[in-house]
Amino acid sequence: MFQLIKTEGRARRGQFRCAHGGTVHTPVFMNVGTQAAIKGGLSALDLQDIGTQIELSNTYHLHLRPGDEVVRALGGLHRFMRWDGPILTDSGGFQVFSLAGLRKIREEGVTFASHLDGHRIFMGPEESMRIQSNLGSDIAMAFDECVENPAAYDYAKASCERTLRWLHRCKAEHERLNALPDTVNPGQMLFGINQGATYADLRIWHMQEIAKLDCDGYAIGGLAVGEPTQVMYDIIDAVEPYMPKDKPRYLMGVGTPSNIIEGVARGVDFFDCVMPARNARHGKLFTWSGTINLKNEKHRLDERPIDEECDCPVCRNFSRAYLRHLFKAEETLALRLSVMHNLYFYNKLTERIRTALDDGTFASFRARYSGRLDARA
Repeated sequence: MFQLIKTEGRARRGQFRCAHGGTVHTPVFMNVGTQAAIKGGLSALDLQDIGTQIELSNTYHLHLRPGDEVVRALGGLHRFMRWDGPILTDSGGFQVFSLAGLRKIREEGVTFASHLDGHRIFMGPEESMRIQSNLGSDIAMAFDECVENPAAYDYAKASCERTLRWLHRCKAEHERLNALPDTVNPGQMLFGINQGATYADLRIWHMQEIAKLDCDGYAIGGLAVGEPTQVMYDIIDAVEPYMPKDKPRYLMGVGTPSNIIEGVARGVDFFDCVMPARNARHGKLFTWSGTINLKNEKHRLDERPIDEECDCPVCRNFSRAYLRHLFKAEETLALRLSVMHNLYFYNKLTERIRTALDDGTFASFRARYSGRLDARA
């Protein structure tokens, strides 16, 4: 399933295989299609064109609309959205966290109100596993609680203890579902999630305990939710030595280009974030010289592409001036082209990281780009 090819310091170069698609090369950035589509007007066919290796969709949103039973009846998420590569589904835990004012957490699971119409929903480990089984994703994420940072120590401790108990239940239900004769994807994998807020001792204890369950991969969750960036890095540094070396490692919901480079340097293999697509929809684009804002007046007559170092379909064909015009005219094409560029940039970023690891030059790549890519060009 996962093969570690080489390392440079703690940075890892690997390969990953699952039920759909060929070999995934790691480190990898997963493009976020929350509701089986990339916000900004990109389809699964577009994802192939911009170098996407893994697509990520969300359990909570697809359970509400169109309904996971509908997706199952239509052959699973791959067939539904016409994507034949790997898919990871988030468990819904983060969405429950974001509905803090509308939820009630107990040992069985979480009762919360739909953001669509307010109707009450219950989701626990078993429900999350059943929904993800209906979706037929290649990687299912365990149901967990993501606490806000900073969190009180006693609450964070009780929460990650409960998340551990929930993982035991997730694993049992996941194995049961995979064994059923009519399961959409009997090769679906399960990743456990490390929690513990910003307390290193809780993080380490929790990682040691969930590692005993021999999941198919392990994620670090509950970061980039309010804590300073250096605190996030410190937590990764604390947890990484206790993560199984032979399993993929996933830093959830992170982040900027610099975050990805620094995460790789600390031993992370998988990343995802809505930020590149969200920023693109507001005219903030990434280049190899730093970020630019296409809405600025200085681009009104700028005939250059977004990035002269980029060979994405947008940079090969359109100017900054044209894209700025589309934004000012409120044309939806502005969103589509900008999102396409930013996601291509992120996919190319991880490709260049892999090349640097292959060549033994990741340290110099990190020194050149880690600070530069997040700064204004």
